This record gives sequence, C-alpha cells and structure tokens, in this order.
Amino acid sequence: MEITFLGTGTSHGVPVITCGCAVCQSRNPKNKRTRSSLWIRNQDTDLLIDTATEFRLQALKAKIQKVDGVLYTHCHADHVFGFDDLRVFSKLTGRSIPIYGNEPTISELREVFSYVFRKTQVGGGKPQVETIVVEEPFRVQNLLVQPIPVFHGTLPIFGYRLGQLAYITDCSYIPPSSLDLLLGLDTLILGVIRHEPHPTHMHMEQALDLASKLGAKRTYFTHISHLLEHEEISQMLPEGISLAYDGLTVRI
Repeated sequence: MEITFLGTGTSHGVPVITCGCAVCQSRNPKNKRTRSSLWIRNQDTDLLIDTATEFRLQALKAKIQKVDGVLYTHCHADHVFGFDDLRVFSKLTGRSIPIYGNEPTISELREVFSYVFRKTQVGGGKPQVETIVVEEPFRVQNLLVQPIPVFHGTLPIFGYRLGQLAYITDCSYIPPSSLDLLLGLDTLILGVIRHEPHPTHMHMEQALDLASKLGAKRTYFTHISHLLEHEEISQMLPEGISLAYDGLTVRI
C-alpha cells in the first residue's frame, strides 16, 4: 500500500488569508498546507479519504487517474468541498463512485450537494456517485475498511483503518472501544491543530500522549494550523513521529 498526503492543513489552509505570521509568510514549501485529504493506492484500488476544498489542484499535482471510492470522515466544508470534481472520474469510467460515511455525514452530503441527487439540466455534468451508510467493516475492491467512531467535539465522525494504516483527523476524543481498533498499526495518522488545547481538535500534547499509548511504528500529524512551523516542530518530535506535509508519499 502507498499513501499520499494530498493536503495537510486546517479549514483555513496555510497561509491563512490576511495573516502575516512567520509560518504564513514562510518560503518553506512544507509550511504551505492545502486542506486535509489522503490518497490510498493498493494494487489496482485507488481510494480517497475526503475531497478537500482544493481537491482539483491536489489531484492534478498528484496525477490521480482514477477514484474507486471515497471514505468521508464528516461533512465540514474543508473535507467535502472538492466533491464536484469527482465528476471527471465517474465520467471516465461511466460508473458511479461509491462514497462512504456514517449516517449524519451521508445525509448532510446529500443535502449540501442536493443538485447531484435530483434531476437537473445536463450542462457540464455532475458527479455520478452511490451513497453508502456504513457502521461495520466493509470492502472496497481488494481493501477491507474498518470505520473508527470518534468525536469532533460533540459531533460523531469516522476515522478509518485499512490494514496497518489508520487515519484519524478532526478528533478531540476517541472512545475506548475505538482505541482497541487502533492497536498493532504500522502507520497512524492523527490530526493535530496547535499546542494549546482546542474544544474540537487534538492539540500537540494530547496527540503525543495518544501516539505513545497506541505504539504505531510510525505516526504522522496532519490537519496542521499556521501555529505550527514545520522545521521547528520536527526538531522537537520524538523518534517515529513526524509532521506530514502536502505531497508526502509513504509506503505501508
């Protein structure tokens, strides 16, 4: 399995509009963060986790040629507003792309992108998708996917485990039953927004404690705000834990 971090930023992205801080003005490309999304490739299967706001630009840069399914964590703008650009991939194959999530996520997607699910004029086309509510493990072609229930503040959302990989973002609390699903990993990806505590996201100390408890061979932090400078934070992180950055490719 191979993964690419298409984006690693928070809902604002980095640089943040109007901000003059050192990170937003940095020339280091690792401090340039589009909204968070992941591309997973396993043999002939290509999956996305979320379709971030800049998905079109991310897909062009990564040279994505097909999409066999999308795993949605939740329906917040920064995680879904690239949804319309799935139409290119459904048009290429002539088949609907299956999209997965918990019931609140799928219901809200169908509401936010209602034009996709009702009869409209043809125009430039629209994504052809099949919405699938999931709770238990399921397969997308040759990949077994385990939904991981977590909380984004009080909002129930999903992380996902695929074999030795797990992706958990926009999370402030993981129930004990979900922690059990995250043991024995090769690669753990966690959303970490800043140093200070946050009501709906993990902060640095919380994420470091969790990474130590879960004991994955490698842990990457994503969904990073402009309050964390890449080189500075990289120097303070323990061995086996790294900040992800846009375009980073990792083999699992």
